[in-house]
Amino acid sequence: MKTQTIIVTGASTGIGKAIAGLFLEKGYNVVINAANEDNLNATFSELGHHDRLVKVAGDISKTSTGQQLIDAAVSHFGSVDVLVNNAGIFEPKGFLEVDETYLDRFLSINLKGTFFTSQAAIRQMLKQGEGSIINIGTVLVDHAIGGFPATAPISSKGGIHALTRQLAAEFGKNNILVNGIAPGIIRSPLQAKTGISNADSLAGLHLLNRIGDTKDVAELALYLAESNFVTGEIINLDGGHVSGHHIA
Repeated sequence: MKTQTIIVTGASTGIGKAIAGLFLEKGYNVVINAANEDNLNATFSELGHHDRLVKVAGDISKTSTGQQLIDAAVSHFGSVDVLVNNAGIFEPKGFLEVDETYLDRFLSINLKGTFFTSQAAIRQMLKQGEGSIINIGTVLVDHAIGGFPATAPISSKGGIHALTRQLAAEFGKNNILVNGIAPGIIRSPLQAKTGISNADSLAGLHLLNRIGDTKDVAELALYLAESNFVTGEIINLDGGHVSGHHIA
């Protein structure tokens, strides 16, 4: 069997970095991307396996970046077998404070980035006769939290959930599987960026009374990448957040 090739966007820190690291450990060829070139270079050095690792810096909201990722994967490794659309931004802001410029940031990076990178990947996957796309959403699309106003990012992530199911329907007959992972609270640098200094303080939102780790997301991504009969699913990886609550 040939070595499979995966592209991971937003791979310099957090969930994306964990996914790239796990797939390298499992023997995959990996193409990593991030907008911050310094962070990307540091991660590239840290991950090692440079015979199977390629880096492509670029803003995923630009359609040219997605195509550059596909071109890099094909030129170095010959195929694009898995795409993980992980790159994204997330932060809280009250609905009445959101203006058009602010909203456009989330739609451009989160939704547009996922949309057009998937489009470039699917063109290549159609030539190959198969492929897998894994999109990163959020449980907050289906389970909003009062006191955490985040209409802009959640609107963009809701679009990603809808896109996931539609692509699965449109390209299932071509043996292209498209799924989503909807994480709950995950211990990653993203928490600090949203103003949460102690992510463990949110453990009570989950039935397990603890938050998740980036490796939990990476392990689910690996399962989905290697499955040949799961498609059109948005899988909640949330410690029971959506299923229920504890009585305070």
